[in-house]
Amino acid sequence: MDIDKAYTPEQIARALQLSRKTVYELIKSGEIIAKKYGKVYRVPKSSVSFLFNGLDDDLLMAEKEDLRNIAIVEKMLKEVRLEM
Repeated sequence: MDIDKAYTPEQIARALQLSRKTVYELIKSGEIIAKKYGKVYRVPKSSVSFLFNGLDDDLLMAEKEDLRNIAIVEKMLKEVRLEM
């Protein structure tokens, strides 16, 4: 099973040197994205990254994917142009 790492609010509080209460307030306000399972929350690793990087992290990952695909797109364009 390939599941991203997830943390408890308590682990997030320790790592960020915040109180548990503050972490739960950040979850409630939507600043930390968490999923509630029954009575417990789990915070995905990507949510913690988002706290520090905001959308920059998502944009960086998208740019890397784009750069990987450029060679494929250029090759396809050349093939299409040769067929014309």
